[in-house]
Amino acid sequence: MTEQQHIPPEFTRPPVPPDEDGGQCEPPGPKPDQQGPELRSPTGAPVPGEANIRAQQGDALTTPQGLRQADTDHQLKAGPRGPVLLQDFHLREKITHFDHERIPERAVHARGVGAHGVFESNGAAASLTRAKFLAAGARTPVFVRFSTVLGSRGSADTVRDTRGFATKFYTEEGVYDLVGNNIPVFFIQEAIKFPDVVHAAKPHPDREIPQAQSAHDTFWDFVSLHTEATAHTFWNMSDRALPRSLRMMEGFGVHTFRLVAADGATSLVKFHWKPRLGVHSMLWEETQLTAGFDPDFHRRDLADAIEAGYFPEWDLGVQVFPDTPEQVFEDIDLLDPTKLVPEELVPVQVIGTLRLTANPVNFFAETEQVAFCPSHLVPGIEVTDDPLLQGRLFSYLDTQLSRLGGPNFAQLPINTPHTAVNDMFRDGMHQTAVHTGLAPYKPNSLDGGCPYAASFAGEAYVESPTPIPPPQAKLRTSANTDKAQVSFADHFSQPRMFYRSLTHGEQHRLADAFSFELGKCTSVTIRERAVQMLVNVDEQLAGYVANQLGVDVPAPTANTVELAPSPALSQKRGAFPVDGRTVAVLVDETSSGGAVQQVCADLEQAKVRPLLVAAHGGEVEGRKVDRTFATMRSIEFDALIALGAPIDPRVDVLVNEMWRHGKAIAAVGAAASLLQRNGVDADAPGVTVAEAPQTVTKVVTDLAEHRAWDRIEPRG
Repeated sequence: MTEQQHIPPEFTRPPVPPDEDGGQCEPPGPKPDQQGPELRSPTGAPVPGEANIRAQQGDALTTPQGLRQADTDHQLKAGPRGPVLLQDFHLREKITHFDHERIPERAVHARGVGAHGVFESNGAAASLTRAKFLAAGARTPVFVRFSTVLGSRGSADTVRDTRGFATKFYTEEGVYDLVGNNIPVFFIQEAIKFPDVVHAAKPHPDREIPQAQSAHDTFWDFVSLHTEATAHTFWNMSDRALPRSLRMMEGFGVHTFRLVAADGATSLVKFHWKPRLGVHSMLWEETQLTAGFDPDFHRRDLADAIEAGYFPEWDLGVQVFPDTPEQVFEDIDLLDPTKLVPEELVPVQVIGTLRLTANPVNFFAETEQVAFCPSHLVPGIEVTDDPLLQGRLFSYLDTQLSRLGGPNFAQLPINTPHTAVNDMFRDGMHQTAVHTGLAPYKPNSLDGGCPYAASFAGEAYVESPTPIPPPQAKLRTSANTDKAQVSFADHFSQPRMFYRSLTHGEQHRLADAFSFELGKCTSVTIRERAVQMLVNVDEQLAGYVANQLGVDVPAPTANTVELAPSPALSQKRGAFPVDGRTVAVLVDETSSGGAVQQVCADLEQAKVRPLLVAAHGGEVEGRKVDRTFATMRSIEFDALIALGAPIDPRVDVLVNEMWRHGKAIAAVGAAASLLQRNGVDADAPGVTVAEAPQTVTKVVTDLAEHRAWDRIEPRG
């Protein structure tokens, strides 16, 4: 026998890590504002237990296979200073998993944020569709993802861009995805052009800049040559591309869809999301400040509002059209995704309300892995022959296969249907279901013929037999109709209508946006061609932009149909609820504690979030200071109530920016000196100098209109 080798204890027993206290580890549950996906099996069956069962379990550190580990800080070495041994399987597992943590980001809509909620139908669509989630009183869990289009996952929230507004309904008939944008028209009419518009809008391939913006040559090269993009380009240069908050943003299904009623009757519809807080936007300077001060502004705003209990709401509505063979309404081709139907012609009928009530528990597992596809449909909702929509039916599914590693992405918890799944699909990457039986094929006798085909009557998804005209030939051509007024080739009449529907201030900001974006283009030819596009829409607009760029104004080259303005397209539409808006309550050593408590209480009573701002952290009369002068900036606040007049240049910057941006400003008592030294006119719109009770009432009233528009909009 060989003598047993003695190994010093310090080499066999690793030291106790400094973070361990010897207590029992409980799996961390979600915070009060968080909610994870429902606990479901990979095939959609409810699973008893808490949703937290998917979280890490047990007190001890383990490997992925459950082997308990005493040390995860040190590698297995040949002696204290020797080489690392290949047999260190814990090192290899830990590093390998880390090396593969990331999945491909979305080619577009990479930058996003999500939330859980519920959709409640009011029954108004029950006569239009047999979709059960639109029956009266039906409540359906949802997950919504908002996103920017152009930027990478690390880009800023407040860039000038279209926003995605995608909603996953977990209905009893399967998952239904309504995948839309905050702009009702799109850049292109046919899906085959989608790679082109994205390649043009993305950063230049040589330098990978500019990031998350359209102010560069390749974008304007494309849209000035491909003039069907004109309508979307005008929307993108408007205030709509700079939302104040995701909670204050409209959503549109963009395409025309077909609803099928229980009796088989069909209608054509366009979907609209209407925010109950109204549609509001940032000013261009605010977006620039925000991108530097808080690039996560929109996702933070949404999460904070939900955490504070200010649950954002949207009404879902439809514009309903007769399902005629021409699929045309009032000379507007309903299969053209670059056209909208003015709400004055066809009002939006509200069919239900969405309420977001919980933040995700885990961003990657939910917001990043959620998979939307326009092909996720339910009985009673069908697609039309819109050539862009037809291409999306293929593209979205194909994208998920690449991003999520194979065909079983529907088994991820955030994507799992809330109804039974018996698809007969087998195997594939990341298969987590354990299928039984011998016959995953139809017909079969070994499994008793199961699963059975669903009955046609009121149960199965069966496409309605819509007539189509006999084809004369295979054609790779535009989907033009034979009516000149509704031709896909009319690219300028609707942008003209949109521009002339805006207020004077909105038009001025749109013109400045064109001037800035085209001013960033280095090619004079592209600038001139873009001005040609503008003059085909409005000569006065083109003249303003051309003067800014130093180019000549050409003659129009297109005929337009003069359409009536649509007031619904303007964002300046009166007062709206102020739920979840933020007000800076500025204090110093002279501020009365009673006044601080009273103002904050009154704001909270009005469903407004007061944020206490002071020179340093701590408390003021028992209330926590939310922001110091070092951590504040005007873009975070919708209004200011000054209960003191501290002498600090950062405070002066705050007041000057809020004055310049048309935000409500109020001063109580001696704090009026703060306004005086910064040149704020006490009699100007949106400015209040009064005692505390009157101050809060007036500020809340001013907040409802978003800004004191008369302070910032040009005259004439």
